[in-house]
Amino acid sequence: MNIKVHESITMARVMAAVQEREDILENPGFCLTCGERAEDCEPDACHYMCESCGERQVFGAEEIMMMGIAR
Repeated sequence: MNIKVHESITMARVMAAVQEREDILENPGFCLTCGERAEDCEPDACHYMCESCGERQVFGAEEIMMMGIAR
């Protein structure tokens, strides 16, 4: 499976978002198309609509980490 991931979605950024979820109970995700951060995403969110670009490419931070697709 070859998924195109925005260059700003790095493993460090994803890991920080996962840690943030544990520390302050935020639920961050990221749009794989434009790289924007999305709030209120379940950890296993897949194909949510991005409020910035309109694509259905928002995934939860933990889902991105488990998929191993971050740069």
